[in-house]
Amino acid sequence: MKDRIFESKEDYLETILILHNRNGEVRSVDIAAEMEFSKPSVSVAMKNLREEGCISVDKNGYITLTRTGREIAERVYERHLLFTSWLTSMGVPEDIAAEDACRIEHCLSAESYAAIKKYVHKHGEGMPK
Repeated sequence: MKDRIFESKEDYLETILILHNRNGEVRSVDIAAEMEFSKPSVSVAMKNLREEGCISVDKNGYITLTRTGREIAERVYERHLLFTSWLTSMGVPEDIAAEDACRIEHCLSAESYAAIKKYVHKHGEGMPK
């Protein structure tokens, strides 16, 4: 159960990063729409992320990643991009590659990810740098 909670936390933080990069600002309703979750579920998650020091929420409801939240989000997003690109370079359709990357990005140790990243870049698999 703990792993699923951590995975969910990473997914929320990654989504906040993506939405911020895309739109410049993020609110709970944006997250709910992007992830296709209910507004109450997102509200509970944002409360938890705020209490854990991963996000801040201003008086207008705009969400910002803290340093800790941004570090987690960027790590997960980098993994997502690498795995998506790697899988598509092997012929996996992009939508399936993105779904699979979302699963893979949470399970690997830092050591295994570093080894895969090194291998992929060494072999020029068309990976993001």
